[in-house]
Amino acid sequence: MKNFKWTLMLSIGLASCSVDMPQQTDSSFETMTIKKSDIELPYKFSARMKGQNDVTVTPQVSGQLMKICVTEGEQVKKGQTLFIIDSRNAQLELEAAQANLQAALAQENSAKLEYESNKNLFDKKIVSSYMLNNSENSYKQAQAAVAQARAAVNRAKVNLGFCTITATVSGVIGEIPVRVGDQVSPMTQLTMLSGNTTMYAEFSVTEAVIESMVKEGVKGDDVDDYIAQLPPVTFVMKNGTEYPHKGRVISMSGVVNAETGSLTNKVSFPNPDGHLYSGIQGTIVISFAEKNVIVVPQYAVVRLQDKSQVYKVQADSTATAVEVTTADTGNGKDFIVLSGLSEGDQIVTTGANNVMEGQKVLFPGGVKKEEKSEE
Repeated sequence: MKNFKWTLMLSIGLASCSVDMPQQTDSSFETMTIKKSDIELPYKFSARMKGQNDVTVTPQVSGQLMKICVTEGEQVKKGQTLFIIDSRNAQLELEAAQANLQAALAQENSAKLEYESNKNLFDKKIVSSYMLNNSENSYKQAQAAVAQARAAVNRAKVNLGFCTITATVSGVIGEIPVRVGDQVSPMTQLTMLSGNTTMYAEFSVTEAVIESMVKEGVKGDDVDDYIAQLPPVTFVMKNGTEYPHKGRVISMSGVVNAETGSLTNKVSFPNPDGHLYSGIQGTIVISFAEKNVIVVPQYAVVRLQDKSQVYKVQADSTATAVEVTTADTGNGKDFIVLSGLSEGDQIVTTGANNVMEGQKVLFPGGVKKEEKSEE
């Protein structure tokens, strides 16, 4: 009797309470209709910076290093003094050469007077032709001696100038391995001067890009025109910082490296602030435009081992898996579909990983969202 009473009371309690039981509801997946569009694909290549004129600074004369006028890493201008070598010997050589020149000029003047005198006497038939010819030859020898003395003076001046070493280009001073007091010679490297008003970045183009160029029909004679039409180039440093000035591709080697299967290219970057240095490594980014292609969000593509597929919405609102081939856009958000889809097809986007073959993905009255691929 007690069990019966408790059962009766429980039944009455449940009947008197209005309890909402959960009901299964159908919801639509987000989809998009395939449309072709244009997109820019960033191609990235590892590169190393090099100065437009990287100059090895060495002395032209031997002597003791008297002064170092710059420091490592200093920005210098063309013509600025870098090093000074002991010039006393060069100065003495210049003075000796100048004295020899004066002696040669005096000798030339004497020879000239004698020649002119003999010429007048010969005209009056006082002296023989032998004496005239002899004096003329002496005069020419004196003129040659003057020319040699002048050359010696100029050479001495040049050597004296070599004692002051100046920057041949504007740029940045590299390591200075010498010290004041060292004995230097033309075999001694004083420093490396990197001319950095314009910087070059060298990089190799992969086989994929080479094949793309071949498809476009780029031939040897067309390379210059092709380079001129290439878009501006961005340089990204290793810390992720993007260099503010754009570069331009200025050369492309005409021979494919047999070992790497790549072409070597060079990009020119302006460096007005001197922020780029020789040896800096980074990434070259060139954006190529792809026109009239199918672009879908990455989350719409389901990876199954080595295959990629999307779920295509059929006329009865059910989903069918379609295998596709894709290419990465490099933006981290989208894929380019190379095959498997056509313009006008409708595919599942958000939630594609949860769709099963033959599952209904659109329902009457459900919310249907169209997603456009980002260009």
